[in-house]
Amino acid sequence: MKAFPSIKKGAWGNFFLGVFILLLIIPQTGQPIQVAINRLKVMVWSPSVEKAETMEKVPAFTYVTQSLEGQGIAHFIGKDKVTFLSFWATWCAPCVAELPSIAALHKDYKDQISFVLVSRENPEVVKRFLDKKDLNLPVYFPSMEVPEVLQSNTLPTNYLIDGKGNIVIAEKGAADWNSKKVREVLEELLEE
Repeated sequence: MKAFPSIKKGAWGNFFLGVFILLLIIPQTGQPIQVAINRLKVMVWSPSVEKAETMEKVPAFTYVTQSLEGQGIAHFIGKDKVTFLSFWATWCAPCVAELPSIAALHKDYKDQISFVLVSRENPEVVKRFLDKKDLNLPVYFPSMEVPEVLQSNTLPTNYLIDGKGNIVIAEKGAADWNSKKVREVLEELLEE
C-alpha cells in the first residue's frame, strides 16, 4: 500500500510553487524571503556600482533632517565633503538586503564621508528595526525636499556625491556598496 496517493507528474512542482507564493504573501515570512532573494541578487546578479561616465551636478545645498532622537541636523551636501545619500525604508526588501554592505562601508569611512540615510517612516519603527538588526547607521528623517536631481520614486536610491556636488554614483535598487569598485572610487574621491 502506498503512503501517498499518486500525483501526476509536475504536480509537486506546482504544489511547492503555491506554498512559496503563500509564504511570500504572509508578512512574517514574506519579507525575510524577499530580503534573502535580494541579498542573493546583490551578491550575484546586482548591477555593479559604477562611477558615472558623465556626472550630473547637484547645486550645493543644506539638507535639513531630524535625527532618530528628534534633533534638527543640517547636512552640507556638495560642499567640500563626500556624501553618501541613501533613500530607504524598513519594509523595502532590496533596502534591507543592501544595508549590511552600507554598514560595512560606514564602519570604515564614517570619519571621512558624510553618510545620510533617509527614511520617511516613523522614527520608532526605524529605531526598533536598527536595534533588531544590530545596525549602527546614521538614519535621518527629512524636514525638506532634496533638489529635483536627487528625487526618485524608487527605493532604495543611493547617491555618492563629491565635495563639488558631482553625482559620482547614482544607483536605484539593491547593490553591493562594500565592493572593491566602490572603495576604489571613494579612495579616489578622498585623494582629490
